[in-house]
Amino acid sequence: MHFDQFFIVLSIFLRPLSFLYGFVTDVRNISYDKKWQRSQLPRQKIISVGNLTVGGTGKTPMVEYLLTYFLGRLPAGTIGTLSRGYGRLTKGFRIAGEADTAGTIGDEPLQLFRKFGRNVTVTVGEKRVAALTQLETQRPGINLVLLDDAYQHRPVSPHLSVLLMDYNRPFYLDHPFPAGRLRERRHGARRADVVVVTKCPDALPEAKQEEIRRNIRAYSRPDTPVCFAGLTYLPPVAFSQVNSLPVPEKVILVTGIAQAGPLEAYVRTQFSMIRHEQFGDHHRYSRAELERIVQDLREDTGLLTTEKDWVKLSELVTEAERQTLPLFYLPIGVKFLSGEAEFRKILDRTVN
Repeated sequence: MHFDQFFIVLSIFLRPLSFLYGFVTDVRNISYDKKWQRSQLPRQKIISVGNLTVGGTGKTPMVEYLLTYFLGRLPAGTIGTLSRGYGRLTKGFRIAGEADTAGTIGDEPLQLFRKFGRNVTVTVGEKRVAALTQLETQRPGINLVLLDDAYQHRPVSPHLSVLLMDYNRPFYLDHPFPAGRLRERRHGARRADVVVVTKCPDALPEAKQEEIRRNIRAYSRPDTPVCFAGLTYLPPVAFSQVNSLPVPEKVILVTGIAQAGPLEAYVRTQFSMIRHEQFGDHHRYSRAELERIVQDLREDTGLLTTEKDWVKLSELVTEAERQTLPLFYLPIGVKFLSGEAEFRKILDRTVN
């Protein structure tokens, strides 16, 4: 039996467990919708970014897009981010600082801090309500907080809920765990104030966009805006700012992300990819793993990784290696295909 056929058969057998899981999440959501459990509306303006699907919908690039947008419109020192800090070795509320690592705050918050830390207060805290209260006490000037991966976090009631859907994995064709990848049933999309379809191909026909809109609105509110966005890959950046080595023609791709397929496809169009060292999402690298990979680097062969993986790998690299080895990461951004003007109007209404 072909692997895909086996997965389909297994998914069918798991449907009863999926139904049970979906029923449990339904009960939880109803308890919040009916006010049987309390959702708090914090003093700060809250924008939640999340998804219905487990992993890999482009939340961090979207958070970076939002930070860049608001930094051009709001006073300095008034913006913060809050996430759980998945994979960190610490507990409780924490404001990111120069001494922090992926182990203390998580890889994605560290990526945000490295890029925006001078202008944005980056925080982590698994208990979001308590974390927002502590943030208000310690940084009372913060008026806007972006909640990362918080779509299912019902104790906090956001002022704007942005739901992301991977073009390659539409939630309206998926099922709840374990038969599928959904964290809750499809009709959870009704809580979204705006849906952004991410990782779209550049030339996505309007007819296809309209078809996707119809499928999404079968589960979301009828008037929910649906926007379409793709990824843009920026030029590779060296691990060391003083390293003047050019980007080699050949690369070893190293990733620890949820959905590496689109990135691998792009790298193959730009470089001669020797191999792809693929690890699990949020992988915590070891020095031994790094040494095994870099021993194959040559003048014409470099290491290429994601920005999320760079913040962890760079902690393992010696200063000599940083300055002499061809080590690069590939920044990723968001580019809208349609709906960006409407999306920005929604953002402006939220904070004003």
